[in-house]
Amino acid sequence: MNSTTSIRRRTLLAAGVGLAALMAAPFAASAADTVKIGAPFNVTGGLSSLDAPALNGAKLKAKEINDAGGINGKKIELVIYDTKTDPTVIASVASQLLNSDKVPVAMGFTDSDSALALGPIFQQAGVPFVTPGATSPKLPEQVGTDMFLACFGDNVQAAAGAEFVLNNLKGKNVYLLRDNSTEYTTLLAKYFDDAFTKGGGTIVARDDYKSGDTSYTAQITKLKALSTKPDVLYVSAMPDDIGLIVKQMRQAGVTQPIVGGDGYDTPLLLSVGGKAANDTYYSTHAYMATDSTDAIKKFYTDYKAAYGTDPENAFAALGYDTVGLIADAIRRAGSEDPAKIRDALAATKDFKGITGSITYPPDSRVPQKTVTMIGVKDDKLMLAGEVTPTYIPAP
Repeated sequence: MNSTTSIRRRTLLAAGVGLAALMAAPFAASAADTVKIGAPFNVTGGLSSLDAPALNGAKLKAKEINDAGGINGKKIELVIYDTKTDPTVIASVASQLLNSDKVPVAMGFTDSDSALALGPIFQQAGVPFVTPGATSPKLPEQVGTDMFLACFGDNVQAAAGAEFVLNNLKGKNVYLLRDNSTEYTTLLAKYFDDAFTKGGGTIVARDDYKSGDTSYTAQITKLKALSTKPDVLYVSAMPDDIGLIVKQMRQAGVTQPIVGGDGYDTPLLLSVGGKAANDTYYSTHAYMATDSTDAIKKFYTDYKAAYGTDPENAFAALGYDTVGLIADAIRRAGSEDPAKIRDALAATKDFKGITGSITYPPDSRVPQKTVTMIGVKDDKLMLAGEVTPTYIPAP
């Protein structure tokens, strides 16, 4: 996923690195006995409902690897910072990780705007950065050869959403609403539009709002006045907006299914939306439940034992997989040289993560993965389908 919105809505912090420093060493060991992995995440601020679970998943995997003996005889040290959903702090932390902590590789973020605030700094330093959940397929091109995704791209999940609407919901006419203030939501809407019309569907109307808006009356009024009524609504939204959107839609008498992307994969959908979230569907990275795959079941149990709560969303599993992916690359590289780690990452083939297998195609640093569709029924999440789209829009 990806965002500028929540970042913009918050007051910029006056201080620099000092305010961001939340380094955490999960064990006592000398620097010579550890391999550092930078871990900046928006633990607070507008993206905390996605980033905090991703960091928890990362810490769980690091502990698991360390308990099994580490990597090449060394323990993983996650160098953790809370970047506070603030681009100024993100840039300061990037410099801190490179110049003071001297990390050879890093991971972080569930949104592309945060990755874009940090990525170019790492690229200039020649240090690889892997994002668990920033889904813009343009990121590697925008940042450079040291930027990797551990998740699928927005063009893939939007295409999966389009096929789900056409094939599962039998929707031929769609109303498309997007947040026009973030890279994630604008790209997701663009890709959905492309894939849905390519598949024979019709977009009957398009409208915009800005993340942080508290009233959607104007958009709902125009929607209800349409001469051609949509079968389905596709709403490209950020996590801190979607609950309120579905609530106001249902209160206004809008009954059609609402579909969107992995920005919906947050506890806020149900906690804010309540019963209004029923008949909502979204694309995401894994079905997080005790009746999911054996790997997810084990992760579910281990996560709850570690943190006292069920995994909040699929981003927790992506954080877990990303540490495993980086550890695998360091092990194969046999070195902590950033260039060698980068080459090992690029050569990754069939890495078995709990959110799916990761292989980087030649000249690509975005893995091709199956998309999970989740639905809300009777106020609970359910598995609605698994989609490997037949047509994927170009990034």
